[in-house]
Amino acid sequence: MADVETTSPANNASQVNTKAPSPLLKVEALKTHFPVRKEFSSRSTSFVYAVDGVSFSIQKGETLGLVGESGCGKSTVGKTILRLVEPTAGRVRFEGTDITALSRREMRPFRQMMQIIFQDPYSSLNPRMSVGNIVGQPLIIHKIASGQELEHRVGALFERVGLRAEQMRSYPHEFSGGQRQRIGIARALALNTKLIIGDEPVSALDVSIQAQVINLLMDLQEERDLSYLFISHDLAVVEHISHRVAVMYLGKLVELADKREIYINPLHPYTEALLSAVPTPDPTVRGKKRILLEGDVPSPINPPSGCRFHTRCPLAESQCRIEEPVWREATPGHWVACHLR
Repeated sequence: MADVETTSPANNASQVNTKAPSPLLKVEALKTHFPVRKEFSSRSTSFVYAVDGVSFSIQKGETLGLVGESGCGKSTVGKTILRLVEPTAGRVRFEGTDITALSRREMRPFRQMMQIIFQDPYSSLNPRMSVGNIVGQPLIIHKIASGQELEHRVGALFERVGLRAEQMRSYPHEFSGGQRQRIGIARALALNTKLIIGDEPVSALDVSIQAQVINLLMDLQEERDLSYLFISHDLAVVEHISHRVAVMYLGKLVELADKREIYINPLHPYTEALLSAVPTPDPTVRGKKRILLEGDVPSPINPPSGCRFHTRCPLAESQCRIEEPVWREATPGHWVACHLR
């Protein structure tokens, strides 16, 4: 009674103002399992557990870096969020709306707001179409622009990503790898984009070109308040562009935190091993002692029991082999799935 009566309207207002904003994207216990069928049989005998219970959120204007070894399920997470791959279980909420069960017709407005930049800037562009038509295609499909307005919009996009408007009539093979990736970025920006998923968007580029493309993405984020899910195996690039970093291993997240926290104070042994492999740019500064992981990554068709990392973890105990660790908040904003941390 006393608590209710002594709470003033001003206090209530301050409580409302300090409430965390709703995330633009919220992924809840997402699973994507692919059936494996034996030859000459239509029945599934097993599954590839590509994504197996992943949860995270992305705020408006934020970049979340998603890192891990090849084959851990990073790209599948991105494609499942966009419904390019259908989820097996879990939910994907975009601006509060659960999009996992929407029909193709119901998904159309959301597809305008969620775009992807693919890894290979050449194979993701139709070689039979001019690059102007490639960038303008989303505007035509969603009936946003045509004729002179379409040409004007596409030309403006070309200029913004560092290309010339007169290059619109050229074809993909006439451009360098960095220019082709700029075309992919222009295509992603053509609509009312709020979230861009970058599926290793700079891994196929030279280091100098990588820096140019990363800086372009960061400038566009500041201008348009874009949100990014930046998928990569390059921890140095992820540190540069991201606000928070999530680490993935064999279909599951093992750690998630602010980038400064995760690079300075990693809690999961797998994160420590990944960071120990990052080269130090200054030759006068001694880098971290390299942690070499023994063995290969287990098969996602038959993942280990307990903690999936225990077969390669130098700190593994008996509990790790039997009991799956709980995804918990070890310190404010720092999440980890490990029995020992």
